[in-house]
Amino acid sequence: MTETAAPAASEISSVAELVALLGEPNQRARDKSRPALLPVDRAWLAASPFCVMATSDAEGRCDASPKGDPPGQLVHVIDDRTIALAERPGNRRADGYRNILVNPHVGLTFLIPGRGDTLRINGRARLVRDAPWFDELVVKGHRPLLAVVVDIEDLFFHCAKAFLRSGLWQPETWDPEATVPRRALIAKEVEANGMDIAQLDDYYRPENYGKSLYE
Repeated sequence: MTETAAPAASEISSVAELVALLGEPNQRARDKSRPALLPVDRAWLAASPFCVMATSDAEGRCDASPKGDPPGQLVHVIDDRTIALAERPGNRRADGYRNILVNPHVGLTFLIPGRGDTLRINGRARLVRDAPWFDELVVKGHRPLLAVVVDIEDLFFHCAKAFLRSGLWQPETWDPEATVPRRALIAKEVEANGMDIAQLDDYYRPENYGKSLYE
């Protein structure tokens, strides 16, 4: 039996095609970005415990890295056009930091639990190993080894539609182990760590795994 070839995907290859399909943004959406923090932006950053930092390398290969700290300690505001995020202990891959060294452009999305809107900041980043304000980045007695300083180019609030579509903050939709295995099983399947399931379960228990958050 002769197989029928699947129809080719219809791609969009120009801005003109994209605009023809989606239409132009309204004036409010088009003009909502600004180059400096307002008091409401500072308040949002002070309340946010979590953000995602997007970077890319010199060839355009992208990385999106989560960052988290207690509210009020995730972001240090240097001035209305400059913010800093502390490095916290991780796996030392430093993918985003390596990218910043060759391509300083970054995009940040700041979340507040339960809120559907987000604050987005785009700018140019640099890595700083020390500064007078590092004392304000100390959490649980631990001073960071470096910080990402972002010179803001534009920022704006993003609407809640994505969160409403996903139901992300609706607890009745939460069932984290219903469709994917627990972290220990994932680690056993995809990571060469030499540990058995019992050891991995013990390693990832919150009371154990949480001991190294700042060490």
